[in-house]
Amino acid sequence: MKNPFYMKDIITITDFGRAELEYLFRVADNIIEDPLRFSDILKGKILGYAFFEPSTRTKLSFESAMKRLGGQTVGFSEPSKTSIRKGESFKDTLKMLEVYSDVVVVRHPADGAAKYAAEVCDKPIINGGDGKFQHPTQTMLDLYTIYRELGHIDGLVIGILGDLKYARTVNSLLLGLTNFKPKKLYLISPPLLRPREFILDFLSSSNISFEFTERLSDVISELDVLYVVRIQKERFPDIMEYNKVKGAYRVSMRTLMDAKDSLKILHPLPKLDEIAPEIDNTKYALYYKQAQYGVFVRMALLLSILLEEVQ
Repeated sequence: MKNPFYMKDIITITDFGRAELEYLFRVADNIIEDPLRFSDILKGKILGYAFFEPSTRTKLSFESAMKRLGGQTVGFSEPSKTSIRKGESFKDTLKMLEVYSDVVVVRHPADGAAKYAAEVCDKPIINGGDGKFQHPTQTMLDLYTIYRELGHIDGLVIGILGDLKYARTVNSLLLGLTNFKPKKLYLISPPLLRPREFILDFLSSSNISFEFTERLSDVISELDVLYVVRIQKERFPDIMEYNKVKGAYRVSMRTLMDAKDSLKILHPLPKLDEIAPEIDNTKYALYYKQAQYGVFVRMALLLSILLEEVQ
């Protein structure tokens, strides 16, 4: 298959189909199997990053990915220490970073910020998470983690637990799963935090079977994958709304008494108290390995964006 990512913007997961995602998975597999072969392949290339919102894994994994490929990084993660503080516009900040870079990762709290960046910049833009709905590279690594660890995504029963309304990782993952054929999705949350209607409509139009439940215990025995997200306090428009649901869910060893031995638990991180610490070192926990896979997937993506042919 011809490289489908060459010089492309990565704005939303819905811009890419199954064949394109599986292409990316194969590149990531190749990197894992022989990382030294790729260690200098992007020498002379520069990744720019503009993070207008806090980040640990997304920022550091992109930096790690670029440096493991022989490239370099420039950018900022504290807007208060840039010319933005002097009143420089979002557009001008991006245009300057574009001059210094070959590809730019943008993270922003506003919906549509990455799309706007792609419209005003000529270099490829990667959405490192914007607003409440889009985090395409997180979805790519989430799907890859399931594919790599379980061997497939089709036919699995997947539970998604927590804040399904405001968590962009969840919104993006639900959209990304429509490229595959899971047996069933269980959407586990209080009614207040169920996914928005346009997400549910997208699932329905893609023939994805899903069911709401408020109790993890009702479905835990069926699950192959449990994807957990924290309650997104920073995205609630009303603190009173947040206070109604904070601490609503906690996965403990007792919760997993009826789980399959093969169950895998994913979490985009950071996690707070929604997963008990004793789970971290069990056979169920996959979230630290998931973060490791994030580096390989982002290496595969940078390679595919910047090189027309990826061997």
